[in-house]
Amino acid sequence: MDDLQTFLNVRELLANFLQEDLGARDITSDNIIPAGLAAEAAIVCKSPFAIVCGLEEASMLFDICGCKSEILVKDGSKVVKGTMVMKVSGCARAILKAERTVLNIIMRMSGIASETRRMADLTKGVTILATRKTAPGLRYFDKKAVVLGGGATHRMRLDDMVLIKDNHLALVSDLGKSIRLARKNVGSSVKVECEARTKEEALAVVAAKADIVMLDNFTPKEAQQTIREITRMGLRNKVKIELSGGINQKNIRYYSRAKPDFISLGYITHSSKAIDFSLEIMK
Repeated sequence: MDDLQTFLNVRELLANFLQEDLGARDITSDNIIPAGLAAEAAIVCKSPFAIVCGLEEASMLFDICGCKSEILVKDGSKVVKGTMVMKVSGCARAILKAERTVLNIIMRMSGIASETRRMADLTKGVTILATRKTAPGLRYFDKKAVVLGGGATHRMRLDDMVLIKDNHLALVSDLGKSIRLARKNVGSSVKVECEARTKEEALAVVAAKADIVMLDNFTPKEAQQTIREITRMGLRNKVKIELSGGINQKNIRYYSRAKPDFISLGYITHSSKAIDFSLEIMK
C-alpha cells in the first residue's frame, strides 16, 4: 500500500471514529457556546512518564474538524507530567467536538508505545514484537505505537507471512511436510514461521528450513536449552528464533538471557495501560 493510500485510509478511519463519538451533533456545546467563538487549547501529559504517540493522528482529527494544530513533541519522544505536546486553535465548538476522540487515540497509542519501550529496555538486543491481538479497527494505530515504542509489527495481516501454529498442526499433523508445502506454494519471498511446543519440535522446524521457529510456552530454562542445542548443531545462523507465550514484565529478563531474536507479547496491544493526557482550553 502506498503512502497516499495509507494516509487516505487512516483519515477515513479517524473520520469514522469522530462520527461514532459525535452522533447527530454535540448538543452540549451547540447549545451553550456561541457559534463563532474562537479558542485555543493545549494537550498536556498528566502521567509521570510516557512515550508520546498518536500526535500525527490527533493533528489529522483536528484538521478534519477545521482546526489548526501544532505538534510540539515528536511522536516516540519521552515526555513527563506537565509537558505540552500539542497546541490547537479554531472554532471552540470544533475543538470540543474533536477532544475525546483525540485524547482516546493519544492515550491508547502512548500507553502501548510506553509499555513497548519498557520491555525493549529490559531486553537489550532482542526485538519486541506485537501480535495480532489488537482491537478490531485499531490495528494500524496499535502496531504503529509498538514501532514508535521501539518494537516491530510481526504480521499486520494473515497475508504477510506464513505462521504455522498449533491449530494448523492439529489438522495436518506433519510439521516438516507443512513447512515444505508452505515454502513450495508461497515461494522464497514470503517468510515461513512455525510454532514448536517442545525442543524436539523446534529442531524439526529448523531441519525443515523454516525462516523462523517460535518457541511457544517454553520456560526460560527450556528456551535456553533449546537455543543452546540449535547453536551446538551449527544451525543458529540459519534460523531466527522467537519466544512467545506467558512472557510478561516480571519474567522477560529471564527469557532474554536465552538470546532469542524476538520476543512477542500480546498484552502490549490488548492490555497496556493508557497514558493520561488532557485537553485544556487556554482562552
